[in-house]
Amino acid sequence: MAKNEVDAVTHETVQKGGILAKLYFDMQSEKEEDLQPLMADLISNRLLKSQGVVYCYGSIEEPIKVDNVYSADAVVTILTKDLAALVNVVFNYAPAGIELLKPEKEFVIKTAELQSTLLDISQISMSYTQYILSKVLNKEDYDKTLQILKEREALGKKLLKKENDGANKQQ
Repeated sequence: MAKNEVDAVTHETVQKGGILAKLYFDMQSEKEEDLQPLMADLISNRLLKSQGVVYCYGSIEEPIKVDNVYSADAVVTILTKDLAALVNVVFNYAPAGIELLKPEKEFVIKTAELQSTLLDISQISMSYTQYILSKVLNKEDYDKTLQILKEREALGKKLLKKENDGANKQQ
């Protein structure tokens, strides 16, 4: 895309609730040659293909050796269609830093969108919790905990549907 096309897409997306941000990543490896391909894969194949990402591009610094490990940094500019998409990217890829570029002054979010985003965060958190617990608990305790998490997920979906139905009636 040409610069003015990027600016137009950015402006239109931000007007509709999108967010333009810079994400800062750091990666370490014992092998210097692994870092740049891993960072390029993160940007081109993972971040760019994440749900709700309109575009992203980044720059990758040359690896430097620190003690016995190589380290490389990347700065990624990313435009997401909404807060939920940005939260999903941040939660799944854990950048070392985040700088919000647009909107510049304030971000307005509808209550239903905020609730949906918070439930998404809860779902992601439950997925990670489930993974961690599967590695730590014995089978019996894991199965009990998994059942509680499934019941909690079903309740969350029911509440979200109820909220969405109520919001649609108000419109």
